[in-house]
Amino acid sequence: MIRRLILLLSLALATVARAGDEPSPAGTPLTRDEFMSAVSGNLVNHFNLEGDLQLEMLRSWSAPVRLARQWSVEIAEYPSVLATSMLARCRVLADGQPAGEYTLTLHASLWRDAWAARQPVAANETFDSSVLETRRVDFLRERDALPATVGDHGFMFARAIQPNRLLTWRDVSRRPLVRKGDLVEVAAIDGLLSVTLKGVAMENGAAGDTVTIRNPDSKKEFAAQVVAENRVQIRF
Repeated sequence: MIRRLILLLSLALATVARAGDEPSPAGTPLTRDEFMSAVSGNLVNHFNLEGDLQLEMLRSWSAPVRLARQWSVEIAEYPSVLATSMLARCRVLADGQPAGEYTLTLHASLWRDAWAARQPVAANETFDSSVLETRRVDFLRERDALPATVGDHGFMFARAIQPNRLLTWRDVSRRPLVRKGDLVEVAAIDGLLSVTLKGVAMENGAAGDTVTIRNPDSKKEFAAQVVAENRVQIRF
């Protein structure tokens, strides 16, 4: 009889222990970190941002008093543009039910790698990342900074750049593959049929640009797309 009571007591204690390991059916509170992470995710998706968006609430925030198994945060009114200081209105749902609305005053920063000159850079040279270095900057303050994701041999340095200076979009331009006055090869393509001829470029053009070409014999002009160095094409 005593052994039977001990066994029943052991089973009861094991059941209580397992029940204590299970999450409370009432749910959990919404923490400040979870709330801000959700707000940040909404802004990143809405503005299609690249980089690390960091937000700080400039006013106090009170979490909903209730508990929930699932919290969600929706932006009801986005700022018109992303800026260092902005307002956003959002609503909180607890297990799909409204649990509060908030108007937030936010301070934001968007950190990304940008190009900076490591040594003197000459104007009109083909873009070369070996003369540059990357710096982590706030793109909401340095809005003209050139992201380190931009730059290949399709670009050139548009002007001379001094060492240690952050590059901007004005410091680079797309490298022209066709230059005004140059004789270029023109490919006229109609389905599987392709005919080539020579033409004179009437303007500069980078890859993908549409430029005006003049037939040197007939003097007629037509539009063609730049596809490579001194090569353009027309599709019918």
